Amino acid sequence: MINGEIASAFNRIADLMEISGESGFRVNSYRRAARTIKAHAEDLAVVAAEGRLTTLDGVGKSSAERIVEFVETGTIGALAALQETLPAALPDLLRIQGLGPKKIAVLHSELGIGGVDDLKAAIEAGAVAGLAGFGVQSVKRISEGISFLEKSGGRTPLGIAWPIAVAMAESLRGWPGVTRVEIAGSLRRGAETIGDVDLLCACDEADPVMEAFVSQENVQRVLAKGSTKSSVTVAIGNGRELQVDLRVVPAGSFGAALQYFTGSKEHNVRVRELAVKRNLKLNEYGLFDGDVQIGGETEAEIYESLGLSCFPPEIREDRGEFDVDVTPSLITIDDIRGDLHMHTVASDGKGTIEEMARAAMERGYEYIAITDHSKSSVVAGGLSVERMKQHISDIRAADVRIHGIRILVGCECDILMDGSMDYPDDVLADCDVVVASIHTGMTGAKADPTDRLLRAIDNRYVTIIGHPTGRLINRRPAMDIDMGRVMSAAAASHTAMEINASWRRLDLKDLHVRQAIETGVMLTIDTDSHHMSQFDQMGYGIRTARRGWTTADHVLNTREITDVIDWIGQKRG
Repeated sequence: MINGEIASAFNRIADLMEISGESGFRVNSYRRAARTIKAHAEDLAVVAAEGRLTTLDGVGKSSAERIVEFVETGTIGALAALQETLPAALPDLLRIQGLGPKKIAVLHSELGIGGVDDLKAAIEAGAVAGLAGFGVQSVKRISEGISFLEKSGGRTPLGIAWPIAVAMAESLRGWPGVTRVEIAGSLRRGAETIGDVDLLCACDEADPVMEAFVSQENVQRVLAKGSTKSSVTVAIGNGRELQVDLRVVPAGSFGAALQYFTGSKEHNVRVRELAVKRNLKLNEYGLFDGDVQIGGETEAEIYESLGLSCFPPEIREDRGEFDVDVTPSLITIDDIRGDLHMHTVASDGKGTIEEMARAAMERGYEYIAITDHSKSSVVAGGLSVERMKQHISDIRAADVRIHGIRILVGCECDILMDGSMDYPDDVLADCDVVVASIHTGMTGAKADPTDRLLRAIDNRYVTIIGHPTGRLINRRPAMDIDMGRVMSAAAASHTAMEINASWRRLDLKDLHVRQAIETGVMLTIDTDSHHMSQFDQMGYGIRTARRGWTTADHVLNTREITDVIDWIGQKRG
């Protein structure tokens, strides 16, 4: 579907309009349309062809014309016109935490700043702190944001890269003579961000496959084309491109190449050292005893010939995999029985209770928890106490009405600045599941996030700590939390910690997942879905869990519903 591309274009128009000083009404109209477009489950190309665009919420005649233009041409003239009026690198400042369009407009008009390098120079010269709306602390936050952006720059989130890689691999699998195509690299290991996409292919004849690869519809540029390796870029929005490399390897060496190009570098060094100790040679073409190949068609041949188990790709990081006698059986998506964190139209979701329940049933789930936002999350449509009480009744009624799935009453309750909960205990007690999350006040000295989390964990009604560090990948760093204290408190109080499967969060991250397991903390893997389609993000959470060496026993929502309720009741009792 092209919905994501159109939504990105509309958001970029809104950003550029705001930087240019356009009216808030026009800016907000584009943002509202972008939200609708992004959340719409049906391909907008189909909706446009059938003349139904203006039936969508927030899409008027003008927006519909822009959508049709994009569908037909792949561009929007209004966006191109706006981009010509501003320095090409100016919108890149929007990626810096602490800088919004209005502040960027001031920087551009007052100091002539046209990009990150100009901004860094102006900060060093002391010119920014003197501007209206800026100050010493504001400039400090912007400098920290630049540093964070530079560290994360060039890395593409798992949730953006994975669908692209899967689609390109699937296209190649259908080509005549192709016997195998696999995703390799850090993407196969489930890393939260990746540099490039690596694809491996075994085929009868390389040249036609390479031609098919570089000719795929989403290819922006061909960087190289050869008989064994070709490289292209594909667009991923906001003017950025992702490099995809395809290597054609002999079928007899496919396993060795897959092991080699999956990595990590540190893991591969250890494997080669073990080969050398056995007087063997290992490279991407196979495992050799002198000139005789003794393994290479499969990865298992390589590892077993070296006296190792065939490690799951996610733990090939040289973080202890060589130090255990038996590799644990890691969790798979088939182990998941339900999802304990999601939102409906009652707050900021796009699906009703029934729509979310039926979408979960289609995925084979046995239960879900509806966890809409509490009252302090105003921008997310948080529910007042009175609305929450009515929502509880609505969820209970849906649970009775809809057969084939158990629907638990829940809420995502804000942890306030002093660590208290956004709802009183009597409301929390009426919920089956309480996800407690920090959404505001993540930085600064006003409230220590560790203390806030510890107080929330101490509340008898809090079931799960949601997205515990508050990070947004490549956009917002994690809160400064004493994770050791938090994990110990969670384990002692019978409180679960969430692996938020949204690819923008993946929070807890893999290293914290490993820490939780070692501390004896129960985990949940939840999608935080705001739309039925977002249940598909569970796979990203599973990969993160596997990178943290998680087995099904470590995860609450792999259990039957009666066991889930009993586990929650132990803390409440």
